[in-house]
Amino acid sequence: MAVNKIVKSSRLVLQVQTGLKADGTAASKERSFTNVKIDALDADVYAVAQGLAGLQKNPVLAVFRVDEGEMINV
Repeated sequence: MAVNKIVKSSRLVLQVQTGLKADGTAASKERSFTNVKIDALDADVYAVAQGLAGLQKNPVLAVFRVDEGEMINV
């Protein structure tokens, strides 16, 4: 059985440090940017994330690309 995924939407997520928890670990929030072109290259999306990171008040801990799609049996 072969399964294919058809990507329907994509978004860029920046995990931003907002402070420290009582135990000393980083407290964070996510900033989401929707409507990323589904055919955009990961390297290009990452380059945009680096540009957006420079505009953030707090340091960026991680960059994620979240693709959502439909899985079909072919």
